[in-house]
Amino acid sequence: MQPTLLILAAGIGSRYGGIKQLDQFGPNGETIIDYSLYDAIRAGFGKVVFIIREELRKDFEEIFLPKLAGKIEVDFAIQALDSYVPEELGTIQRTKPWGTGHAMLCAWKQTDTPFAVINADDFYGQEAFRILADFLVNNTDDKMHALVGYEVQNTLSDYGSVSRGVCDLNADETLSSVIERTKIYRQSEGDDAGQIVFEEADGLTVLAPDTPVSMNFWGFKPAVFPLVEEQFADYAHANYNAPKAEFYIPTIMTNLIQRNQGQCQVFRSQSEWFGVTYPDDKPLVQASFKRLHEEGKYPERLW
Repeated sequence: MQPTLLILAAGIGSRYGGIKQLDQFGPNGETIIDYSLYDAIRAGFGKVVFIIREELRKDFEEIFLPKLAGKIEVDFAIQALDSYVPEELGTIQRTKPWGTGHAMLCAWKQTDTPFAVINADDFYGQEAFRILADFLVNNTDDKMHALVGYEVQNTLSDYGSVSRGVCDLNADETLSSVIERTKIYRQSEGDDAGQIVFEEADGLTVLAPDTPVSMNFWGFKPAVFPLVEEQFADYAHANYNAPKAEFYIPTIMTNLIQRNQGQCQVFRSQSEWFGVTYPDDKPLVQASFKRLHEEGKYPERLW
């Protein structure tokens, strides 16, 4: 059975100033999603589910359905603000999506095979897709999930802070915990210039350059969905008056581990990673794709 690829593409892109998941970065106007799809098809994925807001559906259909016809099965899941919110909470007063964990939950009905989850605005590299596809096809333990991890030093932006899931590993390379740090950056001034830190209310914490972080490239077995539904119901009850609160996939995995409901194998990828958070990131991403084409990593035209 071929695995499914879920693409998190419902974000608003407030720091980027536009719909970055549909912006053009490749030499022929390709989106970052195009490269992920190309690599996923090469790795053996049989279906893709775009997790989007309803107002984006027409654009996604027009851009991706023609080029993917006959290559991979395509479906759409809508991340609505009221999806899977317990009825007793009534109408939720918020405009921001509930986060990546909620987005994953919104694709439950479209997903019946082992599946991977990725961000729409991150480039992960062919090797990472092959690693995760192999795991999803060959590992039959419903409680064993997976993460492709990247060194934090290779995932920063030169133009501002980034959010990353910082990983703590057991001796057997399974995940002990992953905590979403929403403000990671490289210090630029003073004696500590060059140090990588994350910022919290009580100060700064230094991160080693090779600290593995989650770039939201996860692998799950479909048996996880009922557990995620339970977790999100608890989260919604606790945060229904917090319009900016987000339910993250790292939170899901940490809870699974702590409750003995699942484990997570961490694979350290040597693939190149890059992504776009700020407008100034765009020229760097465009240059990276141009170089990958020139090196023969991708054909002159993907489709």
